[in-house]
Amino acid sequence: MQKLIIPEEDIVLAICMYIAEEQNMSADDVQVELFYDDYTGFSAEVVTSSGKQEWMTKQIIAALRKWIKENLHADPYAGLKLDLDRRNGIYARLRYNS
Repeated sequence: MQKLIIPEEDIVLAICMYIAEEQNMSADDVQVELFYDDYTGFSAEVVTSSGKQEWMTKQIIAALRKWIKENLHADPYAGLKLDLDRRNGIYARLRYNS
């Protein structure tokens, strides 16, 4: 079992693509900022022309699973976890069989 590290930039891209498809707009028209709080965990602020949304971990994982399936052609349910490195930011770990 190996681990694939998905950097913060790809997590943001996954959310942008998810929102863009959902709202029938370009991914370039979506702005996302990821956050981590010791009490509430991971969240994202998503801004589009139709307004601002607050996403929690569950929604971030859903967007990331779709991105993993469509772009990495990997099993998005094979142990996906968000994590934080204080120096390098937020990232995701995906366990997979090679």
